[in-house]
Amino acid sequence: MIKKVFTGVAILAMTTSCVSTKVYKDLEDKYASLEEERDSLSSRKQELETMVNNLENQNSKLLTSYEEAIDELNKLKQEKAALETNLANLKASYDALEQNSAKNLSENAKKNRELLEQLEKESDRLAALKDELDSRSKRVDELESLIAKKDQAMKSLKDALSKALLDFEGNGLTIEQRDGKVYVSMENKLLFNSGSWAVGSEGRKAVEQLGSVLAQNPDISVLIEGHTDDDPYKTSGPISGNWDLSTKRATAIVKILTENPSINPTSLTAAGRSEFAPVATNETTEGKAKNRRIEVILTPKLDEVTRLLSDVD
Repeated sequence: MIKKVFTGVAILAMTTSCVSTKVYKDLEDKYASLEEERDSLSSRKQELETMVNNLENQNSKLLTSYEEAIDELNKLKQEKAALETNLANLKASYDALEQNSAKNLSENAKKNRELLEQLEKESDRLAALKDELDSRSKRVDELESLIAKKDQAMKSLKDALSKALLDFEGNGLTIEQRDGKVYVSMENKLLFNSGSWAVGSEGRKAVEQLGSVLAQNPDISVLIEGHTDDDPYKTSGPISGNWDLSTKRATAIVKILTENPSINPTSLTAAGRSEFAPVATNETTEGKAKNRRIEVILTPKLDEVTRLLSDVD
């Protein structure tokens, strides 16, 4: 559509006056710039989708490793119990042989020596197993403690956000904690006009309040996702569709957050999800309104958890 308009304007301009040559050149340059911006945004969208998928895969692997560590710990405990039972039986056999009469002592001497050798081996193995079990138990305890601290930190973060954004809750803003993360969802009615990615004054206040809390929690990764409903984007201008619009809206939120000098830009990621991650049906007006939103997903950094899982393995 942009190309057709551009071509029409260019032809009209060239047929009207000699001054129109400059107009045509300006329009041609603007069209080329828009083409470059569209390609750049498309490439950025793919990179961000890959980043989100990698983070989700990493989180899934961490949880799987943790569950495997717990299973291994339980197996070691069962093996320890079996060895202790075997050791007790060997000791009982040895004691019984010691009580045999002198007549049987010679016959049982060889067996006693064999039992003693086996008992020593089992004792050494049990001691080594106990050391390994103690070491693994300590690392699992550290891991559970760290995960509990992360969960508590995320709960405290949610409480801080709820307090800071209290005036906006019920006005298209919700805060939820699940799967070890905190989700701040803001409907577009709080942030943007229809078809626009410029944040309104009330929405800016909400984002700035959010930023004031994030500035006090530097160990949090922040993913800002833009979402739309499934209505095709029809307004003319520098937007190619819902993908483009959702990405620009997410980027607009990032720009406001980076105005806070206490927020590290490396902790922020902007992503456009278009209409492909709805939270409600697009068959109703109310559902469409819920789907047009910005989601800010706050995740604790898991470097220390990953290290402990590697130690358990």
